[in-house]
Amino acid sequence: MTQRTALITCVQRYMGEAIRERFEADGIRVVTGDYPMTTQRDCEDLIAGAGEIDILVANLAEPPMTGPIQKIENDNWNKLFNSLVHPLMYLVRAVTPQMLARGSGKIIAVTSAAPLRGIPNNAAYCAARGAQNGFIKAVGLELARSGIHVNAIAQNYINNDTYFPDGVLDDPKFLDHVKRNVPTNKVGAASETAELAAYLASERCNHMVGQIIPLAGGWTT
Repeated sequence: MTQRTALITCVQRYMGEAIRERFEADGIRVVTGDYPMTTQRDCEDLIAGAGEIDILVANLAEPPMTGPIQKIENDNWNKLFNSLVHPLMYLVRAVTPQMLARGSGKIIAVTSAAPLRGIPNNAAYCAARGAQNGFIKAVGLELARSGIHVNAIAQNYINNDTYFPDGVLDDPKFLDHVKRNVPTNKVGAASETAELAAYLASERCNHMVGQIIPLAGGWTT
């Protein structure tokens, strides 16, 4: 059986390391992208340099820049879209030709459940993550007939260095917040996202396309 190759962007942030470890345990060759991955050239050079890519994991993250709508600053709004939305399009656009030529491929975006429910004082972040989710849904339907499977893991309350790092997991105030808002009463392990990514990337997953899959302990369904 030919070894498959996965490209994981921004591997040192968000869910990159957990997914890399899980893929390598499955015998997948992993190519990683450096952080940041914000310009069109960054994204296109990464795709070109990786060679044949069977699996693309668009792992993009940026802190939410919390604040009321009337105080959203243009620089913060643009930073979220430049870090989350535009690179996703650049990456998918660049990898699609080779996948179309082969008639196969897996694209997985690690996004957020935030826009599925909405978070007050996080309108800019919800807008950027919502744009990601909308893009993945449309691209998933567009490419499905060509044998390319595109989906998103829309997560929240998962342990990761960008949003829920180890340092907050024992904070009493945060734990009280979790118990009031998350039906499972806990923050999920990064390994659970990695397991879902491994399934979406596998050859067993052939009938799931254009899906925005919530992984948030019941915070949204």
